[in-house]
Amino acid sequence: MCIRDRYTSSNGEHPPRVSPRFITELISGDRQLTISQMQKVARLLEIEPINLQLREPLEGTDVETKIIEKMIRKFGINYVPSRAVTLFDIVGFSLLTPFEQMSQLNSLSYSLNSAHAKMLEQDVNIDFARSSSGDGFYIWNRDDGLEASVNLYHFMHIVLADNAIARSKSSAKSVPRLRACFHVGSCYEFHQAEGLNPTTHDFIVGDVTIELARMIEAALPGQILVGDFMTDIESHTETGTLRVENNVDAVTFLERAQGNLSQLSGMELSGERVTAIKCYLTGENMGGGQFNIRRLTIKDKHGLSRVAFNAKVNIYRELAQPILLGIQAVSYTHL
Repeated sequence: MCIRDRYTSSNGEHPPRVSPRFITELISGDRQLTISQMQKVARLLEIEPINLQLREPLEGTDVETKIIEKMIRKFGINYVPSRAVTLFDIVGFSLLTPFEQMSQLNSLSYSLNSAHAKMLEQDVNIDFARSSSGDGFYIWNRDDGLEASVNLYHFMHIVLADNAIARSKSSAKSVPRLRACFHVGSCYEFHQAEGLNPTTHDFIVGDVTIELARMIEAALPGQILVGDFMTDIESHTETGTLRVENNVDAVTFLERAQGNLSQLSGMELSGERVTAIKCYLTGENMGGGQFNIRRLTIKDKHGLSRVAFNAKVNIYRELAQPILLGIQAVSYTHL
């Protein structure tokens, strides 16, 4: 389509009022429209549909549809109502020299790529995208669904483990000390235009990035925070039927994540085979080997409050000391 005039029609009349909900639905999900839907969109947005003749007719397969959807997304804005995103932040970044900043960002990028390669070796697929936060990166999985979100959560663990190993071997300031947050929420995804060409880099902004930015301000060096989110989970039963669980909270989500860790057993970190990984949210000892999960209330500089959970990850290896990620929960209502 090409935009003719968003404000007045050719006869000078104002177009029909377009609700924000309509725009949100238009940029959510698949972009394939029926002829009647295309006509409705054209009328409401005052745009003129253009017919593009193809050299060969489409066969209408799912593969073709997915390819066309990806092509369209490169030139548009996409709204995702529920996206898992993690934020890696370099501690003390603004106090570093420009050369040290460059070195530490490069080291973090290497850990991201290394973790991606290790997960692919374990047949754990993750199509991750990154967007700079200035002091680090927002990372998300382009794939949707429970498995994609869980894989991103484990991807965060492997990145932090790779970084911890690199820090233990480095005496210079080339390897950053990190803190990290994980959250699920709505966002807009787009590709920034450079002249007339869309970039190959992804950008993300929305409620999920705002919450992550506020949470990371309160995170201590080495800490892992998980937001208090609600999300819908889609999964398939043994018969192939799609099952949807609505309003699944963060605690339930992370219980599912722990149950999915067996696929990472056998992964090698610094030449040592991983035998087990345990991820959990910290809390108080209730006795009898039972622990509760503590909710941390974080108050930001704007006076707004949010709830987060403190996470820890223990990675056990055959002949080497375990890698312990995260810190014990701190008692605070704000930092």
